[in-house]
Amino acid sequence: MKLQQLRYVWEVNRHNLNVSATAQSLFTSQPGISKQIRLLEDELGVEIFARSGKHLTRVTPAGQSIIELAGQVLKLTENIKQVAQEHSDERRGSLSIATTHTQARYALPPIISEFTLKYPEVALHMQQGTPKQIAQMVSDGQADFAIATESLELFTDLVLLPCYRWNRCVLVPKDHPLAALDGPLTLPALAEHPLVTYVFGFTGRSQLDDAFKAEGLTPNVVLTAADADVIKTYVRLGMGVGIVAHMAVDPVLDEDLVTLDASHLFESSTTKIGIRRGTFMRGYMYDFLTRFAPHLTRDLVDEALIAGPRFEQALFEGVELPNH
Repeated sequence: MKLQQLRYVWEVNRHNLNVSATAQSLFTSQPGISKQIRLLEDELGVEIFARSGKHLTRVTPAGQSIIELAGQVLKLTENIKQVAQEHSDERRGSLSIATTHTQARYALPPIISEFTLKYPEVALHMQQGTPKQIAQMVSDGQADFAIATESLELFTDLVLLPCYRWNRCVLVPKDHPLAALDGPLTLPALAEHPLVTYVFGFTGRSQLDDAFKAEGLTPNVVLTAADADVIKTYVRLGMGVGIVAHMAVDPVLDEDLVTLDASHLFESSTTKIGIRRGTFMRGYMYDFLTRFAPHLTRDLVDEALIAGPRFEQALFEGVELPNH
């Protein structure tokens, strides 16, 4: 059994059984991959993939277990390389962050700026997607950290570190009736107007829906987007009242809009960082976490990585999270 063979079966599965696409991604030949997979199956005495002619059609039950273990082996070998790199040069390496637009655009820039100044030889990669997509990237080993508010808890192989709490605000043009509202904003007042807000599954959208439902109200959501800047664009066009994360408001760039506090209307949301269990943590990775969330000390992160899923949350019960 060769490490190369394990990598081939892992990558073929990741590429939806497309051997040609796998070969392109690994810069090798399609026949070479097929041959090595056959040799591994012959050695193990089981089929990893079912076939129809020359085409792979599905993963067998035995293959599913083998692929899962192959992923663990490949992760451990990567950890061995990182251990060696850590001891040879602790300030050089790479860090891949998978996150949403809101985090990348509003929460991360000052952290990234400070980090790159301190670690100029660490290659920083940022990938964006839906919360579920970015959690999958970390689960599959394509990224080191997933930063999001929603969906991370769906992946049981991720350790979830709470970073900060945040809430929402309402954006309207200066001539909008809500801009002249006398007194605090209410949910019934919001429900009277068309709303523009986040797509479900993005940036705490579930708390927004729950708040209206609890009041027996049905919000008139006329447009949804994953991007706060897109939401603001359509608010300016008069399509509706915008509901966005408070951190997504820029007092200079958004000075043409009126910002109304809505934190009393909705439950606060918590942004978390997800890390795959078994990840080898480089020194600069701990540093990044502390810069993003100062309470995430090295000792606390290590304890969370070791703790089982049932004990993980208890570690943070006494930690007071900052508000964004």
